[in-house]
Amino acid sequence: MKIALVVIGKTDAGYFVEAINEYKNRLVHYIPFDIEVIPDIKNVKNLSETQQKEKEGELILKTLQAGDYLVLLDDKGKEFTSMQFATYLEKKMHTVPKRLVFVVGGPYGFSEAVYKAASEKLSLSKMTFSHQMIRLIFVEQIYRAMTILNNEPYHHE
Repeated sequence: MKIALVVIGKTDAGYFVEAINEYKNRLVHYIPFDIEVIPDIKNVKNLSETQQKEKEGELILKTLQAGDYLVLLDDKGKEFTSMQFATYLEKKMHTVPKRLVFVVGGPYGFSEAVYKAASEKLSLSKMTFSHQMIRLIFVEQIYRAMTILNNEPYHHE
C-alpha cells in the first residue's frame, strides 16, 4: 500500500516546507508516501463558495486512480488518538490494495461529489488550523503512527 496526501495550493511558508519535508523523508523509510499539490484555483474572487468547491472537487477527483481508498480530512470526521490512528493505518495496510489517499480540502471544504467519492472522513481536531499547518500536523501523525507500529521510541504515552 502507498499513502498519498492531496492538498490544494502549495505551502508558502519556508519553515512549514522544511518541517513537512523532514517528516516526509522520515516516512519513506516505512511506507511509500507522496504529497500531491493541486494548484490554487484562479480568479476565486469571481466564484461563489459552491463554485470554488466544485472546481476544487473536480481537480481532487482527477488525482484519484482506480482502486484508491479516499479519506477526507474534515472537521466532521472521526477523531483518533495517535495510538488509535496507528491501529487504523495498520488495518488499512492489510485491506487497501493500492493507495490510501487523504485529502485536505480548500478553504470552504469539499464539494458534494468529493463527499460522495470518499470512503471515510477523519478529523484531526475540533479546532481549526491553517491548511499549511494541517499538512505538517498530519504528516507528523503518519510518521508517529509508523514509529508506534514499529515499536520505536518516538511516541510516549
